[in-house]
Amino acid sequence: MKEPQFKPELTAPGGTLEKLIWAAHYGADSVYFGTEFGSLRAYAGNLTLNDAAKGLDFLHKNGKKGFVTLNIYPFSDEYEKLIEIAGQLSEISADALIVADIGLIFELKKADIKIPVHVSTQANTTSSQTVLAYRQLGAARVNLARELSFEQIKQIRQDTKDSGIELEVFVHGAVCFSYSGRCAISDYLTGRKANRGECTHPCRWGYSLVEESRPGEFIPVFEDERGQYLFNSKDLALFDYIEQLKDIGINSFKIEGRMKSVHYIASVVSLYRQLLDGKKISTEECLKLLSRVKNRGYTTGFMKGSITPNDYSTEKSQSKSGAVFVGDIVDEQIENGSICHVRNKMFAGEKLEVLTPTGEISEITMPNPLKTIDSQSAEFINNPQKIIIEQKLPTYSILRRINT
Repeated sequence: MKEPQFKPELTAPGGTLEKLIWAAHYGADSVYFGTEFGSLRAYAGNLTLNDAAKGLDFLHKNGKKGFVTLNIYPFSDEYEKLIEIAGQLSEISADALIVADIGLIFELKKADIKIPVHVSTQANTTSSQTVLAYRQLGAARVNLARELSFEQIKQIRQDTKDSGIELEVFVHGAVCFSYSGRCAISDYLTGRKANRGECTHPCRWGYSLVEESRPGEFIPVFEDERGQYLFNSKDLALFDYIEQLKDIGINSFKIEGRMKSVHYIASVVSLYRQLLDGKKISTEECLKLLSRVKNRGYTTGFMKGSITPNDYSTEKSQSKSGAVFVGDIVDEQIENGSICHVRNKMFAGEKLEVLTPTGEISEITMPNPLKTIDSQSAEFINNPQKIIIEQKLPTYSILRRINT
């Protein structure tokens, strides 16, 4: 009998219940999200226990999985609360807990919590020895540190393949200048602790040098007055490594972005879904599609073996986007048309790009004038109105204006 073909998992972020649903519609096999305590994204929105139950129910009914992040580094008096949350997540059938702290792994075992444990990238796993140690502690999956090259990942997979542990690699998203995200600058400059989910990304700010005997004299690194974005890494994008990582047996390809928009999640998940399904997309086309969402430029990071000056953005600290998300097709049916939820200012007669959950891209010309669902006409309409489009588009399609 022919062995079933190895099929890796695409794991996507779901910072809110809405984002969880969009990630699933655009092709994620699993979605990770946080609840109101214990997640490393304090400002992502996160899910109440009630919304977590709804999200898991939705995922399971659609043949997908939901993983919950409990990946803070807790203080001694916080374990009891985390174990209580883990017990509640067990009752609503969470598929895995994403954990960074070794003490929490032990406490979960002591409490007889049966949910599989996935080791977070925050744990900085860079060796086969550490992967196997986590396996002995009962971990089902380890997310490898972003500081590894492809050759190092290949060696770790080779060394651990007989242990039964799954390996996960981040393939897309923002990158912290610090080692696997363990940063102290946010705490020092703003009082917000990065390892408690409160990072303010001060690594993206502009900096200049000050020599101690010349207080108040700012020395620009370049010959302008912007300072230097010394720690401002470009965003990670490993689309060119998907086939190689599949070939060596990586179990899960993970996308960062619980704090990103619905447009970002849908667009990025769509691209990597197609790549994992074997569609051939050129590097140029991948970059074109990814330019539609906010980014700081793209890099392959450590995957190629080392970091170079080209992996950092010294021109800007803010993300930019080549498109504006102006609307989506909502789950309300009408005869011979679609209902569009307006997300940003939309103009009558303008041409917009359409992205569907299957990854197809087309162009549509908006009605002139625009017509709301309550029969009002207008030359332009803002969020949160809904308009009628006299064309059948798939539910959850995205409409976006391409910047020229």
